[in-house]
Amino acid sequence: MKQRYTISKEGLDNDLIIREYAVIGKAPNQTYGSTPLQDEYALLYQENYKGKEIEPWTSKGINELITALRTDNLFPIGVLANKIAESVMGLYRSSEDGSTELLFDDIEMFDCN
Repeated sequence: MKQRYTISKEGLDNDLIIREYAVIGKAPNQTYGSTPLQDEYALLYQENYKGKEIEPWTSKGINELITALRTDNLFPIGVLANKIAESVMGLYRSSEDGSTELLFDDIEMFDCN
């Protein structure tokens, strides 16, 4: 499954928003190894975090931050959770609002060569 995560830190309170998208079914423009177009992703879930609750976790280490980010509805696998946590740490190192996007394809986890 091809997934896309958008991670943004916004507002005066530095709130964090993580949106999880996925390509559901075979997209019309999708072939093996291709990157789906933006509109071929469907929003699966959005998790909102209060900045004052999540920001302290960014300095406690990546494993602690992953624990804080995971919820019943947003529970990415280890490899992806690490990438999300690293992105969150990067966003909170900056004093400005910002966002980042992560693309992930399950097929990349299997080395077929």
